[in-house]
Amino acid sequence: MSKVDASSTEEQLIAATLQGNDDAFRRIVERYIDEVSRTVTGMLGAGPEIDDVVQEVFIKLHRSLHTFRGEAALKTFVIRMAINKSLDALRRRKRMRWLQPWSHDDPWEPPAEDASDARMDREEDLAYLRKAVNQLPEGQRAVVILRLIEDYSTEETALILDIPYGTVLSRLKRGVDKLKTITRKPSGPGRSGGVS
Repeated sequence: MSKVDASSTEEQLIAATLQGNDDAFRRIVERYIDEVSRTVTGMLGAGPEIDDVVQEVFIKLHRSLHTFRGEAALKTFVIRMAINKSLDALRRRKRMRWLQPWSHDDPWEPPAEDASDARMDREEDLAYLRKAVNQLPEGQRAVVILRLIEDYSTEETALILDIPYGTVLSRLKRGVDKLKTITRKPSGPGRSGGVS
């Protein structure tokens, strides 16, 4: 069985994992867990299911690593799985909402007393933006998150989502246009930007 360490290449880690080396797979997970977590969180928003979906991504990766042909980077292969597992989770959510139509959003919790106004404003803005992104259709949401939040190139986004380059551009434009429309709508107190 091949020995691996922090300097092992992606190809070495894949080969060692396929030979049954658990340490090699652990190193693959360590390399990509932050990006997978950010991608899943971007697709789903913060919530209790994030850890489960991230775990599902790596279980699927372990089971399907033998199908990886190296035509794209392993990172692309992993992030595509993260997007697909996130889309699965979104579909499950929709089914659950249909079954439980009177469910409520997470209860509001007051901020900690030591929270500064600036931090509270920033957190409020981020929550507002997250809600706006969550209103996008799945295809647009995936492109907006990968291109604008995770900063992947258009080519990388096309590879990850397995869609044509032009489709990435059109979904991105439609997604950004829709975000502008959503964020222009008044949504109650605290969104006007003024001081009360």
